[in-house]
Amino acid sequence: MVQRVIIRDGCLLALVVAFLLTGVSRAEPVVSNVRAFQQVGTKKVNIDYDLSGASGPTWVSVTGSGDGGATWTLPMTSVSGKVGSGILSGNNRRITWDAGLDWDGSYSEQVRFRVTATDTPPAPDGFVLIPGGPFTMGRTSGDTDSNAPPVSVTVSAFYMGKYEVTKELWDEVRAWGLSNGYTDLQVGNGTYASKGANHPVHSINWYAMVKWCNARSQKEDLTPCYTVSGATYKTGSSDAVVCNWSANGYRLPTEAEWEKAARGGVSGKRYPWGTDTISHAQANYYASGTSFGNQSSGGYHPTYAVGGTPYSSPVGNFAANGYGLYDMAGNMWEWCWDWYGSSYYTDGATNPRGPASGSSRVGRGGGWYDDAGYCRAADRGGNYPGGTNLIIGFRTARSSVP
Repeated sequence: MVQRVIIRDGCLLALVVAFLLTGVSRAEPVVSNVRAFQQVGTKKVNIDYDLSGASGPTWVSVTGSGDGGATWTLPMTSVSGKVGSGILSGNNRRITWDAGLDWDGSYSEQVRFRVTATDTPPAPDGFVLIPGGPFTMGRTSGDTDSNAPPVSVTVSAFYMGKYEVTKELWDEVRAWGLSNGYTDLQVGNGTYASKGANHPVHSINWYAMVKWCNARSQKEDLTPCYTVSGATYKTGSSDAVVCNWSANGYRLPTEAEWEKAARGGVSGKRYPWGTDTISHAQANYYASGTSFGNQSSGGYHPTYAVGGTPYSSPVGNFAANGYGLYDMAGNMWEWCWDWYGSSYYTDGATNPRGPASGSSRVGRGGGWYDDAGYCRAADRGGNYPGGTNLIIGFRTARSSVP
């Protein structure tokens, strides 16, 4: 459902308001009857809504789009009222946005708001909450991937890191880990560390990434997710590692979680920003030809193909997808938890976590070295977990634990 409200005050802004209903596993709060109006003589906007179905206090958030809902990146930091934690059910809940502080002088008839209610706590810093529920996973738009048939998959709500893990963050956690029993965390990036601390870390293997997640969890007094024979996984290259999915620490996303997050709430499209095309304005990848919706040619991204490989870009340098995640296409391949299985997909699965064993772990998202086909949300590949590569990095996830 969409309600359209056009409000003008000089050339400040025009508003088109939309709302999102978010079902969650317990209280199932529902947002409805969203409406908005600009306070007369001010640059403040009231966004009213009704909230029902919550059995207790609920977390409410609001996001804005300046391009008709293609992306949800409108600056909305100056909000007050019935937003945040502890919101109770009732009619005429009001959020006030000070557009004069966040978006002064801007104007667009493509502005939309999205009000979301959940009984899950808000995302930790640097993360976004990916809502649970079913989605269509796999090939789309006439693509013919034999290992990615379209299937309906359900995942529980979880948190996903906004950015790929940077070399700076890797070094910070690694230093702590080396002093606390994590004896073999790799340095990463090799001779290319000079590309910048805000570039994604690479040249580390899957085992090191998993151990690093445990180190970061312990460093921040969270429960580590990964164990071997019941003990926190700290050293070695063990394929016997298991994940405690109920722990609140850091972990790699599953393949299904990764694709759910990459699609940004939009189904049936090739790329994370909800289109079937890609260009250098949207991602750092190798442009060649026009296959898979590639509308650019010219090889490596011209801005970053300097100073020697790898031609990575600083994290977050391109627009986010609908969930607020950056670089879900291109820049670096991202390792997932799952063992790779070419025919693993199962229609109707809930929280699939890959085959029980294998020889390769799943990689997703393509990278600066790869063409448009590898950057699609549905593309999947496998890599030997003990190997390192200057085109493979990772981002972290966390289970949605109140």
